[in-house]
This record gives sequence, structure tokens and C-alpha cells, in this order.
Amino acid sequence: MELLQLKYFQTVARLEHMTKAAEELHIAQPALSKTIARLEQDIGVPLFDRHKQKIRLNSYGRLFLQQVEPALTMLEEGRRQVVDQAGLEQGRIVLATTNHKCDAEFISSFLSAHPKVNLRLTQTTSHEEKIELLLDGELDFCITSLPIEHEEIESIEFLREEIFLAVPSGHPLSNRTRICLSELAGEPFIGLDRKHSYRVLTDQLCKSAGFEPKISCEVDDTTVMSAFVKAGMGVALLTEAAKLKEPSLVLLPIEQPVCQRAFLLAWSRHHYLSKAAHTFRDFLIRYYADFTTELAQ
Repeated sequence: MELLQLKYFQTVARLEHMTKAAEELHIAQPALSKTIARLEQDIGVPLFDRHKQKIRLNSYGRLFLQQVEPALTMLEEGRRQVVDQAGLEQGRIVLATTNHKCDAEFISSFLSAHPKVNLRLTQTTSHEEKIELLLDGELDFCITSLPIEHEEIESIEFLREEIFLAVPSGHPLSNRTRICLSELAGEPFIGLDRKHSYRVLTDQLCKSAGFEPKISCEVDDTTVMSAFVKAGMGVALLTEAAKLKEPSLVLLPIEQPVCQRAFLLAWSRHHYLSKAAHTFRDFLIRYYADFTTELAQ
């Protein structure tokens, strides 16, 4: 049994799709299939149920995966500690984030200051998936706009931005200077997919105002939300960045309740953070402290 076999098995088990796993691992599918077959031969039992082109992890595979994942995590953390101790490289960081306007600027600044650090970004809009990846040791950090209430995860707020009501020019509300969220109970809303953390947040804000938003259209990102609001298809809860995407939008400050989005950097208490990861965390906190100060001036 080889380490590479275990890593390949972990990926196939997660995706339950040989072609997708081969693409993610950057190897040929026949080679991956042979590797998994050899692993099953070494163990003595099949780990997957196969039917035509489909594969599913069976009871043996699920049991084996429960042992493989923590073992691979421990090996990776051991490698990081040895590398840190020996000074063999400047470090590697894995970060999950959403598509936020400040991410690119911050990351560019960090890599300019620390060019030897290897930073791998993964994008996921699912709050639950970020938590799972942190707990499994697949991530060093994640950026989220929802609080994580888990005893094994620590987080720190680094940025807060206001959420506005976005309406098109000429809308009956467009001449208002501010508004209470409760006034929008009957309005059609443009919203993100329900799995998106920002959608969870905006639904919570509406609930605190005493109503469930009437979603007329669900879209994949805030750029499309802005475009649909401009087209008169509904109103939306958006940050000031929407004005950059669609300058004609009218953004109304919301009086009640307080509508803000807080960004948190989260990490696992029990997984090893390299020197590079500690440097990254400190850099992010300083960067956004300076960023917030500049905005206030």
C-alpha cells in the first residue's frame, strides 16, 4: 500500500466519479482506475460498488476512508512541521474564499511582500462546506461572512461593510433618502442561490425585520443581481460594490435593522498552522485595519 494510492482513493471517494477525479488529480483515467484496483487487491475487498459508468463508495470503502483521511492529515501536518523546522521552503497556504472585491488586492499585496509563499485558493460559497474542509484539515483558513459556532474553530473579524437596498433609477422608492427593511415585505427580491452564505445572511436580515423575502429570481452572483435590479426585475440587498458594477443603481441606507456584513478569517484550533500561515493571518489583520482607516478618512 502506497501513500499515492491513499491520496488517489481519497479523491475518488469524495467525488465518486473516476473521470472527474482523474481530471482533478491531473492523471489519465485508466491509470487512476488501475491504481484503485491495485489498492483494492492489496486490501482484499472492493471499496466501491460499480455499475456501468457509475461508482459508489461501499461499506468497506466508507470504513477505510474514516481511517485514511485522518492519517493523511497527520502526515501532511508532520511534513509542514518538519519543513518549518528545517527552513526548507517559505511555506504553503490553502485558503477558501468567496468572490469578494478586496480579495484580489489583498492577495496581490501579500504575495508581493512574500513572493516565495505558495498560496492555493479554492472558492466555495457554501458555509457548511468551509467548516467541513477546516475540520478535515483540507484548509488552513477560510473567509466567511457568517459566524462559525464550533468549539474546534477559531475566527477573527477583519472587515465590516454596510448593506443597502438597491433599486433601479425611477423606482417608486428611488427618491427616498433611507428606508426600513420592514417596508419591503411585499417587494419582489433578486437573491443568490440558497446555499450561498450571503443569501443566508440576507434572509436572516429580512427575518429580523419580520418577513420572509419574496424571491422573484435566484442568480449565481452579485454582478447578475445588480444587472437584474437595473432591468427592473426586483430589488436586492447589496453592498456598495454594486454601484461600481451598475452606476445607475440607487442604493438606499437601511435604518432598521442594522444591515452589515462582517468578514471573518477562520481556522482550526487543532490543525498545525505553518509559519507562513501565521504570517498570512497577521498580514491580513494589519492590511484590513489600514484599509478601514483609509475608508474612514
